[in-house]
Amino acid sequence: MLATLLPFLIACTAVAAVPGQSTALIIRQSIRGGKRAGVATVLGNESGVFVWGCAAAFGFTALLAASQIAYDGMRIVGACVLAWFAVQSFRSARRMKGEQSSEEPDEADGGTRTRGPLWSYRAGLLTNLANPKAAIFAMSFLPQFVPAGAPKLPTMVLLAAVWAVYEVFYYSLYVWCVQRMRAFFSRREVRRRMEQVSGTVMLGLAVRMVVENS
Repeated sequence: MLATLLPFLIACTAVAAVPGQSTALIIRQSIRGGKRAGVATVLGNESGVFVWGCAAAFGFTALLAASQIAYDGMRIVGACVLAWFAVQSFRSARRMKGEQSSEEPDEADGGTRTRGPLWSYRAGLLTNLANPKAAIFAMSFLPQFVPAGAPKLPTMVLLAAVWAVYEVFYYSLYVWCVQRMRAFFSRREVRRRMEQVSGTVMLGLAVRMVVENS
């Protein structure tokens, strides 16, 4: 098992480094809600990773892969979730544009600080669980690292836990980087532009989720 751990962690790093909806959401929430919101989003996302890992271990994701209707249903739900986040970002950007310009950090800005860490956790969890590609990927990814002769079910559950915990630390670096640039991101104009970029990225991901495999 120990001989498998290092290649597994390297593979987890490669997977996490690929930009996607989880990365976009974590950065967005870190900018909007600060460190607590960013970390909560990471924990929510990794809870989803662990759920899909366990589902793969028990064979549930194979059922999803075998049912085109179930897969397409989840795909549409996931796209709607991303589109909703995109709309929220565009609305926030428009609201900030209508307000008086200010270069001072506005920590209590009502457009970006009205929801707490629990909301961010749910957002991270929902974004991950509504992505059928995450489920199918877990099913194909984890079995590759089960050592020969090892019991498959407990080993895959353990690998899912390691995967989730490792990504908590990995994505926390994103949160840390955003906080290190807090003075920059606290500027209203910068935040407005970031909301526009975030909305555009999430809308693009939503469109891609709808059109792929259609």
